[in-house]
Amino acid sequence: MITDILQAIFAALPVGCMYALVALGVALIFNATNIINFAQGEFVMLGGMTMVTLYGETHWPLYLAIPATIAITTFVGMALMKVSYRPGKSTSLIIVLIITIGASLFISGSALHVWDGDIHRFPPFSGDAPLRLLGATIVPQSLWVIGLTFLVVTFLVIYFQFNIYGKAMKACSLDRTAAGLIGIRVKSMVLLSFAMSAALGAVGGIIITPLTMIDYSGGMLLAIKGFSAAMLGGMGSFVGAVIGGFIFSFLESFAATYVSSALKELVTFIVIINVLLFMPRGIMGPKAKEGLEEERVLED
Repeated sequence: MITDILQAIFAALPVGCMYALVALGVALIFNATNIINFAQGEFVMLGGMTMVTLYGETHWPLYLAIPATIAITTFVGMALMKVSYRPGKSTSLIIVLIITIGASLFISGSALHVWDGDIHRFPPFSGDAPLRLLGATIVPQSLWVIGLTFLVVTFLVIYFQFNIYGKAMKACSLDRTAAGLIGIRVKSMVLLSFAMSAALGAVGGIIITPLTMIDYSGGMLLAIKGFSAAMLGGMGSFVGAVIGGFIFSFLESFAATYVSSALKELVTFIVIINVLLFMPRGIMGPKAKEGLEEERVLED
């Protein structure tokens, strides 16, 4: 019994890290633009597939393959910003949402032609030999996933608390018009948010592909999981995004262990439907404002 529980926890931890990274990317862009980016999962796919080519097939060393993969994916993220964000123009959020979904389909279709329809994987960073603890096993790559996710989250916390650009991005998330009036270059901050979001996705693809493998079509499901985790945690909250990611991964892992692996995907949709119905602001979301709220007359 204890072994089964521990094994389910070991299985959930790296998946939770993956969901957390995707949810953080969703929260980054939402904070800066109020856009829900359904192409976020494609950044993970691009990171994984590019790493398969550079590290797995052409055998670049890690210290070259990882920066090159992140740079390529970041460029794609910045290009997405150019087509989805139009400052100063009245663009329906529904239209922008459709644009991000269309971008997701375009990226996955392009990946099919650049690579193929097969499932890919590259060797783990520290081998496949599992580590044992109380009868349960965990592979070394899972430790890489957990450790690097912890470093990324720590970096984001420090960046937004102490870095001038992080504070500028927070100001844009609160009120882009006021941020522009005090001299913050809002468009540059939005571009930075897309770049950081894409880099987060690339990191996720790099560290998780040796565990779960990757193919051209896996991005949309990851985007839905990341969006669901961000909604559960509270859209726009970085802490909530991490919490939501781990809640989903643990629910899926225990459902697969004690119920059926065929039902683990169902857990995500049951939870998110109930969150949207009964707790739409999520666990860490902002509290509802009472009384009259100011109407937005001027477009950003």
